[in-house]
Amino acid sequence: MRKKRNNHDEHLNETWLIPYADLLTLLLALFIVLFAMSEIDATRVAKLANAFNIAFQGGSGVFEFERPIPPDSALPNVPRSRQNDRRLSPEEQAQLERINQEKSQLESIQAQMDAYIRENNLQPYLSTVLNEEGLKLLIGEQALFPSGSATLTPQARDIAGKISEILVRAYPREITISGHTDNVPIHTPQFPSNWELSVARAANFLAAVLQNPNLDPKTFRIVGYGEYRPVADNATAEGRAKNRRVEVSIEPLIALAPPKGNGR
Repeated sequence: MRKKRNNHDEHLNETWLIPYADLLTLLLALFIVLFAMSEIDATRVAKLANAFNIAFQGGSGVFEFERPIPPDSALPNVPRSRQNDRRLSPEEQAQLERINQEKSQLESIQAQMDAYIRENNLQPYLSTVLNEEGLKLLIGEQALFPSGSATLTPQARDIAGKISEILVRAYPREITISGHTDNVPIHTPQFPSNWELSVARAANFLAAVLQNPNLDPKTFRIVGYGEYRPVADNATAEGRAKNRRVEVSIEPLIALAPPKGNGR
């Protein structure tokens, strides 16, 4: 009797292992499904669900879908950001090729500008930026004008001459030369406000650039923004120095934003 009772007690002590093992298995399955869903791939989720249905419930259970998962085209709420099957139409493919060609040409012009800046140690005063809006050359006031003046220095005329040679390659793209100031008020007989100062600086720099007979004046325009397009904080002397500048902006021949594709 003692031996029989001991076997019965051992059997009772081991019965908890079965539901515990089932629980661990279900938790593992849950985490696998959650990981798969985080990948935003409905097809993979459906396949995993079917596999777990067969493994755990013989085709029915908590992972069962009442109807088949529709194809991707019928799932408007499923993000497609991780899918690699986007296709471009022939027109979009041609547009993408033109965009890449335009970027390559602007990058070549930028490389020339950057080389000139490095060779003449002008990094503190000149810099370039290339983005979807086009290619932009930023020229600090110190490299062009005396403080509060729109008269070009001899160094500024040299810079304008070199930049004009590079801008020949930008044709027929439109080019905007814009003048900018800090927010310190100015009130002189020549410049009643920063508006007049910024316009005069842009106009004088353009006049120096157009000394190059190989440039077409029809592709240029000037803008004066005064103090209203800052690139730095006017609260510091360093920030105000950055805001006193002339910008040469080369507009791309085609919008540089790539086509999104039709998702087929």
